[in-house]
Amino acid sequence: MTSTFENKVALVTGANSGIGEAAAVALQAAGARVFATARRKDALESARAKHPRLSWLLVDVTKPDQVDHAIATITKEAGRLDVVVNNAAIFVFASLDASSDADIRAQFEINVLGTDRVTRAALPALRASKGSIINISSAAGHKPVANASHYGATKAAIESLTKSWALELAPHGVRVNAIAPGPTETAGFAKLAPSAEMLPVVRDAFVKNVPLGRMASPAEVARWIVTLADPANTWMTGEILAIDGGMSLG
Repeated sequence: MTSTFENKVALVTGANSGIGEAAAVALQAAGARVFATARRKDALESARAKHPRLSWLLVDVTKPDQVDHAIATITKEAGRLDVVVNNAAIFVFASLDASSDADIRAQFEINVLGTDRVTRAALPALRASKGSIINISSAAGHKPVANASHYGATKAAIESLTKSWALELAPHGVRVNAIAPGPTETAGFAKLAPSAEMLPVVRDAFVKNVPLGRMASPAEVARWIVTLADPANTWMTGEILAIDGGMSLG
């Protein structure tokens, strides 16, 4: 059986762990050639050792030269680019009065401007392939979460960009959708707790807001990234798909 991803090329940013890692692995398993990025050299080397069949690139999405070089490398080596998964992001959970300019600026620089920067750089290749953009949002992008106002604001921006880009790029045959995960078991989530002992307390606080009563695995989220990116799904654009165990219902 021929895969719909056969001869397709995908880029996944922030792929050294969590949802990005799961998405890169799932897209490769579906038949795509996958270029995966990490921001730090040590993280990249560790990820490459774990997933040697992925094509790894050192990319900090806040640095235009690194982003441009990555896209040039992909199009030179693979000859095309069909899917961009904008996953690279950070979060700093803090109350309003405990938030600093530096933390707020960093979240917008990576989560919003980084997503925008990668997408703009990839546009010529995506127009040529009539490709697909998958932005990674969050339940916090449309559901208020205390002590996460600035992170939520970055993800609300991602959802707005997704819908506007979908309209703008539709005449070029480029589809733009977003996934909005709820609480997910990732290394990043573990950092939300002030200590290892407090992690179960933090996890329980999030799970209380999830009707299905648990957190997701990265693989559960990645499955929907692959579905949205599938070239066979030609009639869906501008959608924000909530993969959150019903969290958005409350």
